[in-house]
Amino acid sequence: MPQDPDPIRESIREHYAAQARAGSPCCGGSSLFYLEELTIGLPPDVADFSLGCGDPISVAALQPGETVLDLGSGGGLDCFLAARKVGETGRVIGVDMTPEMLARARSSVERMQVRNVEFRQGFLESLPVDDASVDVVISNCVINLSPDKPQVFREVFRVLKPGGRVAVSDIVTDGPLPEELQKDMAAWGACVAGALDVREYTAGLTQAGFVEVKVQPKGDASDLIEASTLKGKVFSATITARKAV
Repeated sequence: MPQDPDPIRESIREHYAAQARAGSPCCGGSSLFYLEELTIGLPPDVADFSLGCGDPISVAALQPGETVLDLGSGGGLDCFLAARKVGETGRVIGVDMTPEMLARARSSVERMQVRNVEFRQGFLESLPVDDASVDVVISNCVINLSPDKPQVFREVFRVLKPGGRVAVSDIVTDGPLPEELQKDMAAWGACVAGALDVREYTAGLTQAGFVEVKVQPKGDASDLIEASTLKGKVFSATITARKAV
């Protein structure tokens, strides 16, 4: 029986609110995932506050003038990195459900005087973004936190322009996780309990209408997708897809 989404959301929101208040990154901070050249010039409290599991910015190959949407923007690091790529003629929108994270991100916007980034409060399952208004959707270790991922995929498809693309880093599994782990609220906040099987992730994007769906496990884990002896294995991956023209 699936968990009711409200307790999951509330548990996750409090987990990340606490991290925003503490100013503590996870997973080793930005230095673990980003090339140093990407974060040069950012205030240390912005550059080092990373709650992700990868680098969607490099994968997205952002171009000047594009409109970018960051799902679960947290403290705003990926938004600020994307803003540099799209330039003054581009635009970056960050969406997050946690008021404390939004306050942190908006404070950084004002302090750094970044004019092409804005942050909106909302759920991934009901994005506060117009239809067909975004060129690129990025996300960093957040979609796994949603209790209704098929709806997230449909929302991403809705807001993308024809020909728009998806570039996310996320946690996925090779095989189902134990049922008791899927019900563990602490494991949800830790980006484990809600992780989808990699095949289910791919199927969900395809069913939402995406084409050219690709999942690239990180490090030396490229064989995990086909492995049958590692059921329940959790790993990070880069996921890309495109909305047909």
